[in-house]
Amino acid sequence: MTKKSVARTILAAFMVMTGVTHFTTPKPFTAMVPKYLPARRELVYISGVFEILGGLGLLIPRVRAAAGVGLVALYVAVFPANVYMAQKNPAIGGKHYPLLLWLRLPLQLGLIKWAWWCSRDK
Repeated sequence: MTKKSVARTILAAFMVMTGVTHFTTPKPFTAMVPKYLPARRELVYISGVFEILGGLGLLIPRVRAAAGVGLVALYVAVFPANVYMAQKNPAIGGKHYPLLLWLRLPLQLGLIKWAWWCSRDK
């Protein structure tokens, strides 16, 4: 297994697990969606579907490049929710983690780069 295929498998597993969690435990994800958006729970479910599809797509060579584009688009689309969380600093498990919420923002750039790199065969 190459370094890229290992990284691809890790990202795919992470995305599928996170996507499934959108359905099994939607409440924390719903809290991340800015209150000005309608149908917040449905948006959580929709993003969960795309996380699962993107993760699985990374493992299928025929659709890998499209999955990478989709994951990049997803990371860009959910960025406002991450900014919202950093600004609101809600309790997570009864505790507040403002530094972690702010550090999460540049992590999106890392995820974008990782998804793009993993989805390209060269």
